[in-house]
Amino acid sequence: MTVRTLRLSETGKIVAWQEAGHGDPLILIHGVGMQSAAWGPQIKTLSAEFRVLALDMPGHRASDPLAAGSALPDYVAWLHAVINALGLERANIAGHSMGALIALGFAIEHPEHTNRVALVNGVYQRTAAARKAVMDRANDIQNGKIDLTTPLNRWFADTAADRTARAQVAEWLGSVDGQGYATAYTAFAKGDMVYADRIGEIAGPFLALTGSDDPNSTPEMSSAMAAAAQQGRAVTIEGHRHMVNLTAPDDVTAHLRRWLHTPLDQEALR
Repeated sequence: MTVRTLRLSETGKIVAWQEAGHGDPLILIHGVGMQSAAWGPQIKTLSAEFRVLALDMPGHRASDPLAAGSALPDYVAWLHAVINALGLERANIAGHSMGALIALGFAIEHPEHTNRVALVNGVYQRTAAARKAVMDRANDIQNGKIDLTTPLNRWFADTAADRTARAQVAEWLGSVDGQGYATAYTAFAKGDMVYADRIGEIAGPFLALTGSDDPNSTPEMSSAMAAAAQQGRAVTIEGHRHMVNLTAPDDVTAHLRRWLHTPLDQEALR
């Protein structure tokens, strides 16, 4: 696996990513407070068949942040700049949590660059109560009140696999840039409705996967998104929560591999 950086000609900002393998490109985008290494199990397995590029989201690890106040479409534009800089004509795009919102927006705004899209623990049309709760957390983070214990308790159960993953995630959360975290979290909090009514525009294979016990990226959300897509499939991993790609890595990777091998309808993608 190679760690790389590139200065984007469109913005002058640095983007960092981990890359492994050869073949059809697969872009992986992590969630708020995480980094590209959060996709470690998937990179290891899928790079045997694909060129896997796991990006560090703006303001995370070695990628430059976007301006304060940037919204979800700004992160989608960032991904477009990255794909242009890498010279990729088309790619498969998978995202986790905030990364899922970016992947969704990119697939809708840039179908000419998208073959398939997968959303892992993605959010969709939150209830009013859930939207208020996530906005309250975003406001606290903007004001410097960063509580790491509460999200960790929400994301993980008390199993051996969860405890191991929790320790690593806690380390990543504890090292994230404050401004980058605040900007991304606010975009995440406001992002569940931005592209919600346009999922039906996505023509390629669409996967929405979550854990049965994720209270915020629920199985109902995944089912609704899959039903709205032209070639949608919803998957629920039983007994897991928000960091399902780390707590049930083999299951998630297997479903991603099946999605990546779903044939493309070239006529529909035109």
